[in-house]
Amino acid sequence: MLGVFSSAIVSPPDELVAAGSRTPSPKITANALINRFCQSNASAVSVQVGDHVQLAYSHDNESVIQPRSFAVKDEIFCLFEGALDNLGSLRQQYGLAKSANEVILVIEAYKALRDRAPYPPNHVVGHLSGNFAFIVFDKSTSTLFVASDQFGKVPLSWGITADGYVAFADDADLLKGACGKSLASFPQGCFYSTTVGGLRSYENPKNVITAVPATDEEIWGATFKVEGPAVFAATK
Repeated sequence: MLGVFSSAIVSPPDELVAAGSRTPSPKITANALINRFCQSNASAVSVQVGDHVQLAYSHDNESVIQPRSFAVKDEIFCLFEGALDNLGSLRQQYGLAKSANEVILVIEAYKALRDRAPYPPNHVVGHLSGNFAFIVFDKSTSTLFVASDQFGKVPLSWGITADGYVAFADDADLLKGACGKSLASFPQGCFYSTTVGGLRSYENPKNVITAVPATDEEIWGATFKVEGPAVFAATK
């Protein structure tokens, strides 16, 4: 799965900008990245959302136990990869039909976060149990929300394209060819929200997240780490 967002939606993280500046490397534009994804993945589907967002996904080479899914509801777009262990109980919590899958559940969880403000984002993500990564874009508010499970079982990377778009993908090699060293693994147990203004740990939302510059031999330009003692945040 792949999501690409212009600076009108999300400001490129300073840490990734700095990583690319330390070690200049070839990059391509956001449109070229989307085209490369579609050409290299069988039956790929791409969606243009307004002038500033492009989403794409494919079922090609997906895991049977961690499938990819895409849904749109009430102008909320969601790409989801993985599986939730507590999907049944979450369906009941959000009043959803038994047929509702993970991607629909995440949209409803996001809507609860949005409509019950100031409902803490970590409370919503902290209730999700399983292996997952997802990208949510709310067109009505131009809000981006991205998250990865606490163990990082579903790979997710992010980087900056040649024209300054921020890209998220489950394929690190795809982004490496597009973002050069302006690239990092999305930190496990964290979420990125344009509403809260950046990257947060949902288990330890008050802890600072720092970026450690990577060595030249590494694929990443930086590695994000949650600092401080691990104190599990209340989610009830």
